[in-house]
Amino acid sequence: MQELTLEPLTAKAFAPFGTVLDTDLAEKRMINEGTTERFHALATADTETEGGRTILSLFRGQPRVFPYKITMMERHPLGSQAFFPVTNRAWIAVVAEDEDGLPGPPRAFRVPGNVGVQYARNIWHHPLIAVGEPCNFLVMDREGDGTNLEEIGYPAPYVITAP
Repeated sequence: MQELTLEPLTAKAFAPFGTVLDTDLAEKRMINEGTTERFHALATADTETEGGRTILSLFRGQPRVFPYKITMMERHPLGSQAFFPVTNRAWIAVVAEDEDGLPGPPRAFRVPGNVGVQYARNIWHHPLIAVGEPCNFLVMDREGDGTNLEEIGYPAPYVITAP
């Protein structure tokens, strides 16, 4: 088993995999007669491939037990997928570059509880990793015809020893 070191999440480090959804980085607009701050266009969905459409769902992730083994990765070839926590708890995003159609060595990011990520279309990532207690996420992704999920197992697991 290879140990994964949790990296701090930065827009630059995550750029090969998608977009960091951080209100501190967003364009801010005051709306509704100055009573509401809008964090404009945190993400742009890439979901219309092969007639898909964008949907918004709520996911409730159950906390993982550490040390936690990363044994597989998934990707969505027809659409991007954005996760934004609404329970304000830190969580973990694991991603990998593509190596000839397979996920390469993973990278693990510690994501603050007030920050989300958008995985770009066709990017290898691990399913949601909640930490400590159940966590709710708004998830924007694709619904529609076509095969939009590919899962591949690693020959040997990687491990995150502690959150």
